[in-house]
Amino acid sequence: MWYVMQVRTGTEENIRCQCERIMDSSVLERCFIPYFQTKKRFQGKWHIQEKILFPGYVFLIAQDPQTLTDSLRKVVGMTRILKTGEDIIPLSGEEVNFLLRMGKEEQKVEMSTGIIEGAQVHIFSGPLMGMEGLIRKIDRHKRMAWVETEMFGRTVEMKVGLEIIEKK
Repeated sequence: MWYVMQVRTGTEENIRCQCERIMDSSVLERCFIPYFQTKKRFQGKWHIQEKILFPGYVFLIAQDPQTLTDSLRKVVGMTRILKTGEDIIPLSGEEVNFLLRMGKEEQKVEMSTGIIEGAQVHIFSGPLMGMEGLIRKIDRHKRMAWVETEMFGRTVEMKVGLEIIEKK
């Protein structure tokens, strides 16, 4: 099961390292932070940078929610694990499949490439291929797209890298 832990923005890597160091592998299968790639121009060249896809969140894969909760008490700086009432809730199958489709197993959302024809966006390569309907906004200058999806029991907007190579 995949669980989501809320942390202070900027402390994600620190918390991830703590979880991997403190928690036993029998409790925690994997702890990760999804990233996305974007392009930024400096020194006259385009460089690919990686940024956190969901700032303020760390993802955990574990089988037993109770031992996970007990182990998380040792982690310094954890705000809370997402739950409904008293029960911690795992991500739904659709949410997990969406994350795996976007970032694959390594949870790195690569740059997508596409064109704009009139008011239509067509994606040729990358994880946004076939997901054009989820794109809410495109910033061609920053090479970014804002994608809206259901996650954590609410609608979230996430930024991903999108290079528009032509506008017709």
